[in-house]
Amino acid sequence: MQDEYRTVARAGVHETEVNRSRFLCALAPAATEQEARDFVAAVRKEHPDASHNCWAYVIGADASVQKASDDGEPGGTAGVPMLQMLLRREMRYVVAVVTRYYGGVKLGAGGLIRAYGGAVGEAVDTLGTLTRRRFRLATLTVDHQRAGRLQNDLRTTGRTVRAVHYGEAVTIEIGLPEADLAPFRAWLADATAGTAGFEAGGEDYGDV
Repeated sequence: MQDEYRTVARAGVHETEVNRSRFLCALAPAATEQEARDFVAAVRKEHPDASHNCWAYVIGADASVQKASDDGEPGGTAGVPMLQMLLRREMRYVVAVVTRYYGGVKLGAGGLIRAYGGAVGEAVDTLGTLTRRRFRLATLTVDHQRAGRLQNDLRTTGRTVRAVHYGEAVTIEIGLPEADLAPFRAWLADATAGTAGFEAGGEDYGDV
């Protein structure tokens, strides 16, 4: 499993023009292949009169799912260069749709490849990226008296507090790098005089 991956910071659209053809690259994060397909369908619906709505997406921290479509452009001139640009930028969990409004000037295969790949690259640069790192989830259980101070200590030491639940005791959900589990247990015991419970859970990704 990958320790970290890069994805687009936010959804958005970036427009470029090449020989009077407009290329609108809609870029968005997508947690699943279905989310990516839904995004493609939404962009198609928004631009039904466009010449083409070509798309590509990469799902999985290890890029296990890679798909692309030329949507009527000559084979290999749109979807593949879009996908290659996403992979070159090491983008994951991301979907790109480039909508083309034909401007009357043919670009040729090389021109199309540069235009579609370039539209994706420019959109990534404009919208920005963020890196998400693999964390081990853990649940801490502590009495109400110590809960407030423990939360402050966690944030002060740069720990990722994901959720806090108040019941008979207070449970605090955090994310930790795998290598930090043993040192954290020792820190927690010291910070709470050995009164806090600690239970390691599954894995997830969080922002760096």
